[in-house]
Amino acid sequence: MLMQGTKVNPPEGEGVQLCLNDTLEFKTEPFALVIFGGAGDYTRRMIVPSVYRLWQDGFLVSDFSVIGFGLPAMSDEGYRSYVLDSLQEFSETPSGGEKWDEFSRHFSYISAGFENGEGYETLYRRLGEVCAPGGSGRREVIFYLAVPPGAAPVIIANIANHRLCDESIEPKIIMEKPFGRDKASAGVLNDLILAVFRESQIFRVDHYLGKETVQNIRFFRFANSIFEPLWDRKYIDHVEITVAERIGVENRGAFYEETGVVRDVVQNHLVQLVALVAMEPPVRFEADLIRDEKVKVLRAIRIMGKDDIDHLCVRGQYGPGEIGGVAVKGFRQEDQVAPGSNMPTFFAAKLHIDNWRWDGVPFFLRAGKRLDRRLTEIVVHFRQAPLKLFGRSCEKMKPNSLRLGVQPQEFISLCMSVKYPGIGNTPYPVTMEFQYDNAFPVKRHSAHERLLLDCLRGDLTLFARQDGVEAAWSIVDPIIERWQEIPPDFPDYPAGSWGPPGAEELLRREGRSWSTGTTTTVPL
Repeated sequence: MLMQGTKVNPPEGEGVQLCLNDTLEFKTEPFALVIFGGAGDYTRRMIVPSVYRLWQDGFLVSDFSVIGFGLPAMSDEGYRSYVLDSLQEFSETPSGGEKWDEFSRHFSYISAGFENGEGYETLYRRLGEVCAPGGSGRREVIFYLAVPPGAAPVIIANIANHRLCDESIEPKIIMEKPFGRDKASAGVLNDLILAVFRESQIFRVDHYLGKETVQNIRFFRFANSIFEPLWDRKYIDHVEITVAERIGVENRGAFYEETGVVRDVVQNHLVQLVALVAMEPPVRFEADLIRDEKVKVLRAIRIMGKDDIDHLCVRGQYGPGEIGGVAVKGFRQEDQVAPGSNMPTFFAAKLHIDNWRWDGVPFFLRAGKRLDRRLTEIVVHFRQAPLKLFGRSCEKMKPNSLRLGVQPQEFISLCMSVKYPGIGNTPYPVTMEFQYDNAFPVKRHSAHERLLLDCLRGDLTLFARQDGVEAAWSIVDPIIERWQEIPPDFPDYPAGSWGPPGAEELLRREGRSWSTGTTTTVPL
């Protein structure tokens, strides 16, 4: 059954009323966006193009300012040239001419190291010059920390010490993951932030939560009555979640050598996806009510002891191999990686959620670098039908499964069995598939754009909350500690494969196997 060519148009007649998103006509009050690390790679690739796209689409009022803060030193005009170069390289829309001149006037730059007190005094004065008070009589200022985690404490302390959160300013702070290196350091960082900002002013970014398909998990579950009654231990056999990357560590060798796959992907992306799949319906679609339910799931995930970790978790590190017919080097040969590094680049595990809904339903997770393909998806496997109505042919029946694709394609597909044409009674698996790009031929905003806009609106729904961050660290800390105790035999999988043999064995010993991201879609 093929749905991927279906266009979704507003229904007509029959009294149908669309629940249109009120953010389509959203306008912000005057604000200033201060980017610490304003000339860094992340700002160049993600933040500047996001601001430009939101401005182009009319989501920003004319009275806003973007102030870059950091090194290297450059003038305001030099920074505007930097911004233009960023847009020409990373924005889908070309820049230049009168439109560019209008946009560029919103940008300025302060050349200072993060520990330089005079730079923060200059920032305070600059905000008074370029940022008009809003309806509250206070200047809305967003501090975006596009910096390594170690720089955050210095910046936050200087924000507090140089009047940047005084009574004339309504502040917000955006922080990128990882939030700490473990539960203890996350708690210390939280105490530091809360000494300066209120929890409602803290926007902890996990860009996965801004992806359209990830957001749609909640709508798919709670807006469709045919699935939610099946969403529990009685009907679901197991759930698998994959976050696979084809690339290696690229130019982040030093970062990955300190972080590894568990801190980089598992503690945030993977456990957030688990929480969205497994959460209970919130009372209302409000930020804290939704985040309450997600935190309940994280707290219900069974904390593993050493024996469980040894039996139910798999780690790996990629060695040399071939990607798309091109030879690639192993992790230990990457720039700024130790020749004998034992940092894992692959993770797989079987988790259990100890609550009423999910008792006995395993969640299989995997994530890694240099795998066979780029793939992020959630697969919900339903239990096999108990009635053997079709004789021995029933042994070949594939159980129903629901697949939610996050990247590279965004889609939802349902696998079901039909009769294969012919005289016999042979079941055959087909999928009914919905693809976002085909169904909604409209311009959509990236995850970074959506999250930046939500911050401007003050909507915390798609941002991590501290108790959720600490609950996630509670899950992975024992795994990291156990793996540090036992030296691994690395590398244990070639680049271009699906990871080490232990990952396949994790499911094979239970009569299961990983999905590979392929479907059989048959048109009617």
